[in-house]
Amino acid sequence: MYIWGQHSWPHFEWNDSVLRPTLDAVRLLQGRVLGKTESAPEKVDLDVEMDTLIQNALRTSEIEGERLDVGSVRSSVARQLGLEQAGMSVRATPESEALIKLLLQSTHQLDESLSREQLCLWQSMLFVQGPGVLGNVRVGELRGDHPMQVVSGRLDRPIVHFEAPPRGQLEAELDAFLTWFNHPPQGVDALVRAGIAHLWLITLHPFDDGNGRVTRAVTDRALAQAERQSVRFYSLSAAIMARRNAYYDHLESTQKGSLDITPWLLWFLDTLKEALEQALLRIDRVLTKATFWQRHATTVLNERQIKVLNRLLDTAGEEFAQGINARKYQSLAKVSKATATRDLAELLEKGCLYKLPGGGRSTRYMVALWQS
Repeated sequence: MYIWGQHSWPHFEWNDSVLRPTLDAVRLLQGRVLGKTESAPEKVDLDVEMDTLIQNALRTSEIEGERLDVGSVRSSVARQLGLEQAGMSVRATPESEALIKLLLQSTHQLDESLSREQLCLWQSMLFVQGPGVLGNVRVGELRGDHPMQVVSGRLDRPIVHFEAPPRGQLEAELDAFLTWFNHPPQGVDALVRAGIAHLWLITLHPFDDGNGRVTRAVTDRALAQAERQSVRFYSLSAAIMARRNAYYDHLESTQKGSLDITPWLLWFLDTLKEALEQALLRIDRVLTKATFWQRHATTVLNERQIKVLNRLLDTAGEEFAQGINARKYQSLAKVSKATATRDLAELLEKGCLYKLPGGGRSTRYMVALWQS
């Protein structure tokens, strides 16, 4: 029996005392994130918001196995936030434009009630180019009459991980969820509410496709309401993507379990804690980037050099942990080896880069984050 077939569904139970230590840790991290952003310059706030939106868009799609073009997502975010981005040459696509609009809508107008029409609109925004190659996805409306199953494995021997409530009761189930979401019972912790909302809506699986992304948008709204803060400085989707297999395992075990969802809520809150910890690292990175460009405000650089420096600053300690060489510069800037070598030499001379030990063809450079 799936959880939605339990006699007391959807009256969930949980153990507050088990959740309390993680809830306290999450709230402490929330305070640190908001404190850092409130004390930062306004431009840094916008840069952190932009970085978070990019992460959210990329990762919420990646969880579903869809990889978006980073440049297109960045262009959409910059345009919709009204930010000028030096060195940006990739045009936004309709898909990235619609997804960023969805993510922004989900965390704005926090006092407005969530409706079935709003959920259908958000789902339709995921399919701006149509229902896909198979053409069997209902866009902007609830799923059809066929059983909605989550399956894996071979076509001739599928493994059914979960089956959603039948179509005949979906409207009533969804209305019950929306009533609860818009008028949560007194005494339910706001972060616990976000975890319940995520589990409840993904269990209803109201659409033919797009359920995960719509559910994460609704979860972001619940978190924004919990903080009374429309601007997002952390990405829950990025933390879920980092634990993708565990995410599906916890969903499956919970959806096949009892109405005591303490284990699910504990995992959800721990993942939220990870999202906030990653946000603190990203905020530090944005502050470092802002300081770097403030120091080089009068340094004359070409568009290629600005683009590569931004890439190095945006991925500090990750993609370029071992520095950048001429070959990698060629690839990033789409230039010849001679141009790459000349650009790197200029960046070294102007104090934007420093040379790592070693030489010859293996010469590598790092961003100079201090005043020489």
